[in-house]
Amino acid sequence: MVRAPARYLVFFQYFGTRYSGVMETKSDQALVGVQNYLEKAAQNLRPSVPIKFHISSRTDSGVHALANAAHLDIQRAPGKAAFSEKQLVQGLNYHLKPEPICILSAQRVPSTFHARFCALSRTYIYRLLLGCAHHSQIPVFERDLCWAPAGGPLDISAMREAAKFLLGTHDFSTFRSLNSETPFQCPVRTLLQLEIQPAPGFLSHHNEHRGLEFWEVKFKSRAFLYRQVRRMVGALVAVGQGKLSPQDIQELLEVKDARAFPPHAMAPPSGLFLKSVEYSQADLATPSAPAEEELCGLS
Repeated sequence: MVRAPARYLVFFQYFGTRYSGVMETKSDQALVGVQNYLEKAAQNLRPSVPIKFHISSRTDSGVHALANAAHLDIQRAPGKAAFSEKQLVQGLNYHLKPEPICILSAQRVPSTFHARFCALSRTYIYRLLLGCAHHSQIPVFERDLCWAPAGGPLDISAMREAAKFLLGTHDFSTFRSLNSETPFQCPVRTLLQLEIQPAPGFLSHHNEHRGLEFWEVKFKSRAFLYRQVRRMVGALVAVGQGKLSPQDIQELLEVKDARAFPPHAMAPPSGLFLKSVEYSQADLATPSAPAEEELCGLS
């Protein structure tokens, strides 16, 4: 009798600068996706069927993740027990060396669970570095991990006023980048949280005497449009620089046209981090009769 494959939810983090993004790409490219390395590591666990990672949240080239998520099914050879959660984490991390990718945790989930469609929300942070008169002032260990906008201090209070217009449910057409994969994607999204707060640098005690200030812009929603977060950050920074007014943000929302977005205002990928993906405990619990369960959120 062939045992059914075991399904796991894994959380993983990565330093995104050296990858084309999280999603799998053709292996002959100069930069490939994080998924390529995850699946290569998984094949070293000698499954009887090739392992596919189903990624929760797509991130672009240069974007980092403190905790992305994926589910995978592992079919082992007859007579071999399913991996324990600890074995899976240790095994994958061993075969991921020396890539800056790390499996944080793994847990068994029902066969009905889907990492993308069961997600309740996703939280991103965007790290800004203020006080840099020149790029050379960015601390070495912060390069590729933040954005230092040119032009002096930012008006944080004006940015916070502008952020209020983005909260809630809107047609975010103006704040998405169109590509061949997303022209028919529904542009309505609900932004549950948008906060602009001071934050420590990764090595903050080395930066205090240099007059540098780190700030984080935090976004939470069930799902985001393609490059929506980077465009929202860029627009908010433009408000902080006095190039846009807070009311301009409201007008951009009302236009509902991606072509109306100010040219060259999108924030670079270096400061963007996927912070977390949240799930319901009910979806994670192994059901007593998995065959009768409906795929969460897709029935």
